[in-house]
Amino acid sequence: MNGLHPLDLVVIGTYLVVVFAVGWRSQRRNTQDQEGFFLAGRKLGKVTQFFLNFGNSTDANGAVSTASLVYQQGVAGVWLGFQMIFLNPYYWFMNLWFRRARLVTTADLFVDRLGSPGLARFYALFQALSTVVITIGFGNLVTYKISSALLEKPEVAWSASERSAVEGHREWTRLEALARTSSVPLTAEQRDRLADLRERQSLGELRSSIPPFAPVTFYAVYTLVVGAYIVLGGMAATALNEVVQSCLIVVFSVMLIPLGLAAAGGAGALAAKVPAARFELLHDGAGAHQITGWVLLAILANSLVQINGVPGNMPISGSARDEYAARFGAVSGTYAKRLMIILWAFCGLIALALFQGDAVLADPDAAWGTLSRQLLGPGLLGLMVTGVLAANMSTVAAQSMAVSGLVVRNVYLPLRPDAGERRCVAVGRWIIAGALILGVVAAASMSDVFSMLTFMLTVNVPFGAAIMLIFFWRRLTAPAVWIGVVVSFGFNTLAPVVLPQISGVREHPLLVERQVEASGRLAPVYFESVARSRGDDPGSPLEGRGRLHTELLLLRALGADVAAWSPSTRLAARLFLAVLTPFLLLFALSYVTRGADPVRIVRFYGKLKTPAGPDPVVDRDEMETTRANPDRFDHLKLFPRSSWEFTRWNRTDTVGFITCCGVSGGIIALFWTLLRWAAP
Repeated sequence: MNGLHPLDLVVIGTYLVVVFAVGWRSQRRNTQDQEGFFLAGRKLGKVTQFFLNFGNSTDANGAVSTASLVYQQGVAGVWLGFQMIFLNPYYWFMNLWFRRARLVTTADLFVDRLGSPGLARFYALFQALSTVVITIGFGNLVTYKISSALLEKPEVAWSASERSAVEGHREWTRLEALARTSSVPLTAEQRDRLADLRERQSLGELRSSIPPFAPVTFYAVYTLVVGAYIVLGGMAATALNEVVQSCLIVVFSVMLIPLGLAAAGGAGALAAKVPAARFELLHDGAGAHQITGWVLLAILANSLVQINGVPGNMPISGSARDEYAARFGAVSGTYAKRLMIILWAFCGLIALALFQGDAVLADPDAAWGTLSRQLLGPGLLGLMVTGVLAANMSTVAAQSMAVSGLVVRNVYLPLRPDAGERRCVAVGRWIIAGALILGVVAAASMSDVFSMLTFMLTVNVPFGAAIMLIFFWRRLTAPAVWIGVVVSFGFNTLAPVVLPQISGVREHPLLVERQVEASGRLAPVYFESVARSRGDDPGSPLEGRGRLHTELLLLRALGADVAAWSPSTRLAARLFLAVLTPFLLLFALSYVTRGADPVRIVRFYGKLKTPAGPDPVVDRDEMETTRANPDRFDHLKLFPRSSWEFTRWNRTDTVGFITCCGVSGGIIALFWTLLRWAAP
């Protein structure tokens, strides 16, 4: 069955039976009201929170994208995901705030703090759309890429166009290898042919293999499987399935390494076959998208801000039994992911060692799947497919639950305030189904992993900045959030996607400018990529493809010579501008617009200072005391007479923060040591 042994089918079938059983069991016990369906009754302890956070943050997308980026750029490519290790000490506090908020959705913050149901509704709709496109759609895309690399269509069944794509890829890799390694220059005919094939490659017309199924067919079947247990069991089923799925994630992350090293020639093969520069954690910025220190700092700044705006924060933290469970689960679960990234990076290095010369992959995103197909035998291949499904199911499940809660609580209920609990749960199930279906449509329009990863870094920054200031700053106003978010989103997210749809913009001579890199390749300046409008016609006009970098256009208008910068400098500049824009707007506008009701503000910050305990009765009593005296914890403020709500740390805060810093440093040191061991 397209490369699957009967033993592989048994493994996959067993897993599917387990997830359906968990969903059915959870449906009968925990889904009768909104709190039970969306928050698992706020009963999840430290261990379950660990698995929930690990599964939610760790997916096959991370494995595939990390291996792909390492295959393209070397180990420095891991920083698009690995930089989150610096945020773990921040998680120790962030998840505490979300748990103490005692709300159901992240959108509820805009009502509770700013008194703006309209802003909550806008956030809910925006996050529902972006989650469907980015998390669910991107998850479908990567799962398809892995599966299509695991299972190849037999050559005898290729169509004429498919054969042309594969043969063109083989010729392209041969000519690229000759251009890099041969002491004899290419002939004029070979150079022209290589230029033509490069254009076809940039247009996605070349393929190293042909998948046995159409993308839409795969997406439809996969979505049906993913959605079944989520719709049945809600957050409780999601959390229980995370235990099984997390174990499978670890298994599929580990098993390629010993087999890959053996196939490459042993433990010392990486040093012999992979250039030393590919083992460096940071690059000098000479090539496209190289991860330098400035790029890493810019990525980290965006991640720190945008993580606050993720819609899953409130349901995941809110499902914890108490605030310590929320903190421990967030920190420990995400640290486990950092360890997985190290394993995925070594898989990328193994791919570099195995797929060179004529065997180079036309699509770097296929590195993980190609490794799996070539290295894994019967049963193990089925386990890999199961691990991929489990990894993506875990993330899609948690994010679908967040979307459902947002739409029910902040869009449906304001329109139907008389809807009962069972009705809200039923609507929530239909919303989950709709989100998964729309995710199929979104996946069909995507193609490149790196572009999606960089897009994910900035899309949530405007709301992330607003939510950070909701937690910290009393002066923030609803009008400032409205204007700041809309303007920032329009400039940093909407315009870069919409403007390239206009032919005059897409083909403008200034915007299709390309600069010659040290390697001799042409690097686009203002677009994600630039290619001939018709790959088979070298005389056709150039046109921009992918994202238009509006941040660079603004910097150019201000006098900066962005075309003279290296690709890494341009990337850093874009990311820094994206993270600064919403803060500048929010601060400036909050001083000239009217704030929320002072009583509402005082009660909100009083609640954030009230510890959330495991006993619901005691917690309700504590909150009644706070409502009667919302200033009772103000003696803990670090700046008592200011609008800033930073509080002094207690023993738990201090010990947890120091421990997190130590663990982050230890994991980085472990990674560096392993690279030094493996490098030439």
